Amino acid sequence: MSLNLNTLRQQIDSLDHKLITLLNERAQVSLDIGAAKRQGADPQDEVNTHVYIPGREKQVFEKVTRLNPGPMADESLCAIYREIMSSSIALQKDVLVAYLGPIGSYSHDASMKKFGDSVQYASQGTIADVFDAVERGRCQYGVVPFENSIAGSVVPTLDKFVKSNVKIRAETYLPVHHYLLSKSAIEAVRRVYSHPVALAQCQNFLNTHLKGIEVLPCASTSEAAQLAAKEKFAAAISSGVCAEIYGLDVLHADIEDQHDNTTRFFIISDAWDAPSASDKTLLNFTVDHRLPGALCDGLKVFKDHNLNLTKIDSRPSLLRPWHYVFFVECAGVHGDSEVMSKVIEDLHKFCLDVRIVGTYPDQRPQDLRY
Repeated sequence: MSLNLNTLRQQIDSLDHKLITLLNERAQVSLDIGAAKRQGADPQDEVNTHVYIPGREKQVFEKVTRLNPGPMADESLCAIYREIMSSSIALQKDVLVAYLGPIGSYSHDASMKKFGDSVQYASQGTIADVFDAVERGRCQYGVVPFENSIAGSVVPTLDKFVKSNVKIRAETYLPVHHYLLSKSAIEAVRRVYSHPVALAQCQNFLNTHLKGIEVLPCASTSEAAQLAAKEKFAAAISSGVCAEIYGLDVLHADIEDQHDNTTRFFIISDAWDAPSASDKTLLNFTVDHRLPGALCDGLKVFKDHNLNLTKIDSRPSLLRPWHYVFFVECAGVHGDSEVMSKVIEDLHKFCLDVRIVGTYPDQRPQDLRY
């Protein structure tokens, strides 16, 4: 069967017309949803005044993947829906998202992949600044790195969760590939800038190719690219997109120690979302170190309630020396559930200052589940 190019282009034009009509119909429904929320919501009800609903977002992506007959790839269709939902969020309310910047950082990348191109973004100099922007209400949401599959926990984020009142609303996972960027040849490089977590992820490369070179930590990988662009004989470990943004050459690509390198980010706000089909909850607490086995007894509470622990961390409380705040993440339970209420009740028998830091839909990619 012969294909007529003009006829096919006419079909595309007709389909575009239908798509535009349907997208605007969807946008109007989104506006109606926003109006319904405002009409029935208590101004003090933080949960119902949010326009970013991670549980609903997860449902939409799962539905899109389930209904997709091809030939378009699931990833491509989900990327389109990411922007559709981003425009819907922006229609309902002006949204400002804080991230660890400058532009080109992995936090910026994670933010864009989570919120799309229609919301507004506010670059912050440090992780503490991201928390502060959300706490003070300057931004509705913030995106912070929480842990990396090679380097482990991001300590500044954990430390802020010890004292901060912000809530974890969602999580997202970003595959991370590092690049060595510079305006100089690698033989001429005298110093390397990057974020401490990124440096930890590239130790094999540094020891092999840049042994003895001065390594300088900075606030973000994109700040590292900025510095390398200004200094002679300097290089940055950063994202590939920073090469174009800051006018640097790619000396080496994919220099991370493990090529399945992944960073998990948290989306923080003033409230968490309603329960979804599968949630995780992060708590923190302290124990009386004078009581033998207090921590062990506390952790056993989760086993008694058949909850799987996916992460355990500790950080100094700063109340007194050798006194720690413990972080425990458990899967399969929402913070507002009856099960979690019983868990907290039982934890109080062995632990002090028990607090839910956040509860959020489980977004682990299938290949990262265990």
